[in-house]
Amino acid sequence: MTQRNNTALLAAALLCLTLSQTALAADKAPGFVLPTDAGKIDLTDLKGKVVYLDFWASWCPPCRKSFPWLNEMQQRYGRQGFAVVAVNVDKSRNLAAEFLQEVPANFTVAYDPQGEVADSYQVQGMPSSYIIDRSGQIRESHIGFREEDASHLEESLQMLLVH
Repeated sequence: MTQRNNTALLAAALLCLTLSQTALAADKAPGFVLPTDAGKIDLTDLKGKVVYLDFWASWCPPCRKSFPWLNEMQQRYGRQGFAVVAVNVDKSRNLAAEFLQEVPANFTVAYDPQGEVADSYQVQGMPSSYIIDRSGQIRESHIGFREEDASHLEESLQMLLVH
């Protein structure tokens, strides 16, 4: 294949990925009930809150960087009706426990070892996050975590928290 064909294929793949993520934004967030260390989490119980839904795995280096930021967001906005729910997709809960020993979470951690909830959100990479408004609509989705994206994500949260 020529350089031009490779570039065109890459551009088409990126466009498809962007369109699939954009299509999910503004859709109703798929409901779920998942186990946590404290019992279970039901997304419908969080209606009326702004939710940062984060899919992560123990082997994911950007996930290690995102957890301190997620802790900060939970502490900063929790009293304003904000909740972080981090869904681990490791097959073994022990892998998640080892990760959490090193990188603690001061927010709800749920477990989806079969990946059924991740599939319902069309997760494309780790971490994948979805910002859900108070009425249960997905307002934004994001793949990966880069510190330079944190201010934009926080602004999105702030805008939803005032409404």
